[in-house]
Amino acid sequence: MLKSLFVYGVLGVLLIPAKCDDRISVCVEDDNDLRVDCQVEPKPDKISSYEFSWSSGSKESLINTNVSGSAAESQFRDKSSVEELEPHGFRMTLRDFRDKLPHNTTYMCKISGVPARINVEQEQLLPCSAVSVFLKSSSSWIVCLLLFFYHTHS
Repeated sequence: MLKSLFVYGVLGVLLIPAKCDDRISVCVEDDNDLRVDCQVEPKPDKISSYEFSWSSGSKESLINTNVSGSAAESQFRDKSSVEELEPHGFRMTLRDFRDKLPHNTTYMCKISGVPARINVEQEQLLPCSAVSVFLKSSSSWIVCLLLFFYHTHS
């Protein structure tokens, strides 16, 4: 009984930090391009619009958008591109900006008005390899699976 309480207590402590917004991820590609995947499911019967931005401190900068009446800042216009992801979402790539990123940055995206955000420190940016992206998005499932096996075999 005491052993089970300990295991569930550890599970609760480990999963609290893992509850982040998994609809957005940020990584660095091999060529030092910054990649932001925004997998927000759009609202039905709405045209898919997107906005990608970042903020550091109190300054927010719009990087790329297809929203009518909004425009990206001039420093990003020729450096960013957006492609649609299947089954839903968008990927924004910002070319040659790895060394120009603010130290502590909040990356934001909105798809059809639905926001997602993630706070990343420059030193914590992971490479966009399949393994690192899987581990980042699946860390809570891996912890649950390990604790499940521990609990059933003890």
